[in-house]
Amino acid sequence: MLVRALIIYAVMLTCALAFHDNTFAVFELKEELQIRYMNMWELFQQLEYVTDEQRAVVYAEIEHIKSEISTIIDQLLRHDRSQHP
Repeated sequence: MLVRALIIYAVMLTCALAFHDNTFAVFELKEELQIRYMNMWELFQQLEYVTDEQRAVVYAEIEHIKSEISTIIDQLLRHDRSQHP
C-alpha cells in the first residue's frame, strides 16, 4: 500500500513538473481565452436584438474583447517560445 502511494505521488509530481515551467500560467491563459471567446459569442448574439444606440456600445465591447484575445494569444506564444527556443 505504501509503495503504491509513493508511485502515485512520483507520477503526479512528474506530470506536474516535467512538461513546462509555465504549465499553470499557460492553463490560466487558455482558460481566460475560452472565457473571452464565450463573451465574444454572447456579444454577437446581442447584435440580433439591440437598438441602434446600444449597437455602438456592443461594437465597442467587441473591439475591447478582440484586443484582450489578441493580448492573451501573444502571452501564450511568449510562454511557448520561452520553453522552446
